[in-house]
Amino acid sequence: MAVCFNIAGRFFINLKMEGIKMSDKLTLSARERIASLLDDLSFVEIGSMVTARATDFNITPDRTPGDGVVTGYGVVGDKLVYVYSQDASVLGGSIGEMHAKKIAALYDMATKVGAPVVGLIDCSGLRLEEGTDALTAFGRIYKKSALASGVIPQIAGIFGNCGGGAAVLASLADFTFMTKGAKVFVNSPNALSENYQEKLDTSSADYVGSNTSLVDKVCDSEIDVITEIRNLITMLPSNNEDEALVQCTDEINRTIPGIEGFAGDARAILQNIADDNMFVEIKKDYADDVVAGFIRLNGATIGTVGNQARLLTSEGAAKISRFVSFCDSFSIPVLSITDVSGFAASVAEEKHIAVAAGHLALSFADATVPKVSLITGDAFGSAYVVMNSRSIGADVVFAWPKARVAMMDSEMAAKIICEDAINSADDKVAAIKEAKARIDEEQASALQAARRGYVDDIIEPDATRKRVIAAFEMLATKREERPVKKHFTF
Repeated sequence: MAVCFNIAGRFFINLKMEGIKMSDKLTLSARERIASLLDDLSFVEIGSMVTARATDFNITPDRTPGDGVVTGYGVVGDKLVYVYSQDASVLGGSIGEMHAKKIAALYDMATKVGAPVVGLIDCSGLRLEEGTDALTAFGRIYKKSALASGVIPQIAGIFGNCGGGAAVLASLADFTFMTKGAKVFVNSPNALSENYQEKLDTSSADYVGSNTSLVDKVCDSEIDVITEIRNLITMLPSNNEDEALVQCTDEINRTIPGIEGFAGDARAILQNIADDNMFVEIKKDYADDVVAGFIRLNGATIGTVGNQARLLTSEGAAKISRFVSFCDSFSIPVLSITDVSGFAASVAEEKHIAVAAGHLALSFADATVPKVSLITGDAFGSAYVVMNSRSIGADVVFAWPKARVAMMDSEMAAKIICEDAINSADDKVAAIKEAKARIDEEQASALQAARRGYVDDIIEPDATRKRVIAAFEMLATKREERPVKKHFTF
């Protein structure tokens, strides 16, 4: 097994301790990437003799060794992993008929045995010389990836170009990492109306990482990408019938003095309550009003989401909803950290927020995995409702003593509910203050929510870790049926 340690809240694997040969080169070949990803000498290649069938434009077998992609399987830690690595030295790593057949065959095998697929992408896109054969090749890979979705984890690493239809391939993966020097685009920056690359490079890692939901992390080097992929594989189950569980090396009943000081910082709370303080975060640079990722509690992998800002945006809601759906597909329990006062309000947000919030509500309500909610600050209005509230399906709801559960901020509510009394008062400021205090006492406290059964217990912050662990242990055998359907309609 890998030797794990934590640096600044990030989860790493000591690859040298496992004999992994990590290159010092800035750019690795397709085979070197595979060798760096998998445990030493564990790679078994499949389809090494395959070449292109096309002969148009002087394409000959000697020009397409392996048809531009290396495929096979190996081991990461104790897990079987299937991997394909595109070879940019062969026609730019472009996807043609036989190239796609190799990847499709890999998916078939991985789905049969229930093991993750890792795609190491370095691709110039469609192989134009093969015409409609290459076009059909894209569709073949898309279909295999779609059928494997929710059955086996799919992880992509982008090392060079990922253009045109290859960008769709990356988007079909559950998690995608890329290097700073890589490029991802459906249309190149120069093909966009009123734009050019020097003005705004929409294909750059910086742009894609912070402005789209495609990439989970932008890394400084190819080795960093490979390390992140290895880390993630250790956290995930191999398939949708497997479980992600390791021996816990942390104290289960560990208390965390002073954790209440992190109210409003879900990331810090998650790092503090996690086994060995290890938190694997996804999409950190995108939708930074929320946080999502994986921790372990008593050795079990838990999917975690939380509010990092008090207003929930449409991008934040979409980020959480897709993550919750992934966790539900692979039977990974979900913990939410809630501190939200409402939805972000702007003309741009109004275009998308209702749909995004609806999708978030749908993801939480439809998920049948164990769901625990922790309210650490404010829980106001419908933004709270869609954040894994009791009414939408949370199995256990905890709150810290100073948490507030209400329709809206108490002062705003006071001005609406007690409008007549305030307007007729000689001292309007005092009247507002009195009305606010009454609403705080009668409606807005965690205690009042607990009295109505919307909160199960008000817990001391320093006991958060052991109480959350106990809740998930209790829910370990949870079974919940849903009406028979193919899938929800979003």
